[in-house]
Amino acid sequence: MEQQGASGHEALLHSVKQQLLRQLQADLPAGLYLVATPIGNLADISLRALAVLAGADIIYCEDKRHSSRLLNHYGIVSRLASYHEHNGEHRRDLILAAMEEGKSVALVSDAGTPLVSDPGCKLVREAKRRHLSVVAIPGASAPLAALVSSGLPTDSFAFAGFLPARRAARRKRLREFADSSSTLIFFESPKRLKASLADLAEIFADRPAAIARELTKLHETVISAPVSEIAGYFSAREKIRGEIVIMVAGAGRSSQQADQDQLAAALRLELQDNSLRDAVQSVCCRFAQPRSKIYNLALSIKGEQEQ
Repeated sequence: MEQQGASGHEALLHSVKQQLLRQLQADLPAGLYLVATPIGNLADISLRALAVLAGADIIYCEDKRHSSRLLNHYGIVSRLASYHEHNGEHRRDLILAAMEEGKSVALVSDAGTPLVSDPGCKLVREAKRRHLSVVAIPGASAPLAALVSSGLPTDSFAFAGFLPARRAARRKRLREFADSSSTLIFFESPKRLKASLADLAEIFADRPAAIARELTKLHETVISAPVSEIAGYFSAREKIRGEIVIMVAGAGRSSQQADQDQLAAALRLELQDNSLRDAVQSVCCRFAQPRSKIYNLALSIKGEQEQ
């Protein structure tokens, strides 16, 4: 069995090498390449992304110190320059001129997919206006990684970036989303997390929610619970570190506008293999119902089963 495992690993390694070589040997036409990079784990990068980064005439990034760690990790020697909100107006024409001269330009963010909460949108818009090639090299994305691990509805969602720092503006922003039926996704900094969660708890009360922290890293954590419970959990913590994604279920969100019989059927199925707590949490997230309602229904079903 060990020999078979080793043989399988060797075959995989050979296949990866061959695929990467093919990618590296292909010509990289002039244009703008939007390259997704890892959000934590450096292994979360595609072979195509590595080939584009290795083959681009120049790579623009938010922070050269940050991006150089990724390039050094994979032995990529490339010209690196900064492009961020403070120098974007000046650098934009230089980048566009380079593409018009036949250069291939890669754009990366500090982590994840470019243009998601970073200043690349104006560059892409102007490149499209000039009929220059713009190519997305997909990969890691913190909002999507958080969403799919949250247990919240994924068929309709709205990403709203960072919440405003000031309380009045933040509460106004949250109220704008109060009637949305889509799962809401926000970024937040550790230093403002407690204040933001307090506002979320007041506005969204017991809606199903989730917090994802340090995604793909050693201390990755995803907590799923009603908004008020998550706010209470973090209010008791002194130190909060890491990149954070907050998610909240949409207003009145249910998979099929579930009635009492549907909720009861879902709970009975969950209770066959899970604890009461886990069954309640699963049904709350699936149908976006208040925890108190599902908990009382689960207790009733438990009582019937024990008679």
